[in-house]
Amino acid sequence: MQPGPRPRRLLQVPLFRLLAINLALGLGMAVVLVGGLLALDPWGLRHLVFSDHSPGVAIGLLLGSFFVTFGSTAMGTAIMALGGSDDDDDDSRGTRVHARVKVRR
Repeated sequence: MQPGPRPRRLLQVPLFRLLAINLALGLGMAVVLVGGLLALDPWGLRHLVFSDHSPGVAIGLLLGSFFVTFGSTAMGTAIMALGGSDDDDDDSRGTRVHARVKVRR
């Protein structure tokens, strides 16, 4: 009895690894933004959050919503960038030619 093909580990799948890395970047951006909002206290947000009897719920909801937003944005940007070439500076679409057009008045 021969062993079958070995199942691939999840992080060896390139697309999953790309999405996981960008999701982690989105999580980092969300943590930095929520931390910055609490540190800078715009419009009294920190006072509003910490004056509540359960500030963990408010911070969790704020962090979760930013996590979903920035995580999905980072993953979507990575997916959309897959089709682009590395040499975007090279103008390989041809040359521009000025055309003369006659217009009747």
